[in-house]
Amino acid sequence: MSVSPSASPSSVSTSVSVAASGPSQADLFDFVRRTAADTELIDSLPLDPEGRTWVRLEGPGGSEAWLIGWPPGTGTGWHDHADSVGAFLTASGELKENSLAARLPTDGWKTLELSDGVDRERRLPSGQGRAFGRHHVHEVLNESPERHAISVHAYYPPLPQIRRYSRSGPILRLEQVERPEDWQ
Repeated sequence: MSVSPSASPSSVSTSVSVAASGPSQADLFDFVRRTAADTELIDSLPLDPEGRTWVRLEGPGGSEAWLIGWPPGTGTGWHDHADSVGAFLTASGELKENSLAARLPTDGWKTLELSDGVDRERRLPSGQGRAFGRHHVHEVLNESPERHAISVHAYYPPLPQIRRYSRSGPILRLEQVERPEDWQ
């Protein structure tokens, strides 16, 4: 199966309400922007020299939010956030996001062959971030050889699952489905 580029990539200015009572992508982005500006909170995150660290935060309108520390050379691997919309912003350091500008089928597949032109790369230095829609497939990396990065993330509805993928050239494989109990 091939997947072609999406006609309308998500952007920070997009305001899509997931539910009448839930926060939009714009609301989540505003929250991560304001939270990243709280230097006392950012400075309070314990940093590990080898592994990512995180603290759960109270997000707006019942959303799930996280403050995450990224040691040099760490990343998430390819994943999505299932039915949640989200936003994240770099509070300190610089992160890189690789993403797919394509809508993938949500169920019923294990391996996809991606078409040319679906790859996107964003550099997100301190103060920069983005919002994204449901089923957004990406990986986030701290490519610095010596400096930690810190970021703020928010998702609505709270993450029902994370699907993890492996990638080899144009081949994307579903490897694992994690549920909230796997992160606790």
